[in-house]
Amino acid sequence: MMLTTVVELAALPAQMPDPAPIQPPNTGGFIAVMGMAKWVALAICGLAIVIAGARMAISHNRGDGGEHMGTLGKILMGVIIITGGVSILGFIIGS
Repeated sequence: MMLTTVVELAALPAQMPDPAPIQPPNTGGFIAVMGMAKWVALAICGLAIVIAGARMAISHNRGDGGEHMGTLGKILMGVIIITGGVSILGFIIGS
């Protein structure tokens, strides 16, 4: 009895319909704005990485420690969150 239940449950995903992905109506503008926001945010993150590198160089010349590595880690985490969020939204909307 348990084996037949397992077999029936294993066959269940094959019976589910798989419709073709289509973009919902009137979402073209939102997708364009989302793409522009992604590139602006990534450009800001790129500038932040350059600034963090410059601050590291200045600190190194002064003989200070490497406390800026935490800043660099936060910036790179922001890049991951931005790209991941935009990818998830794009997948959900269906672009």
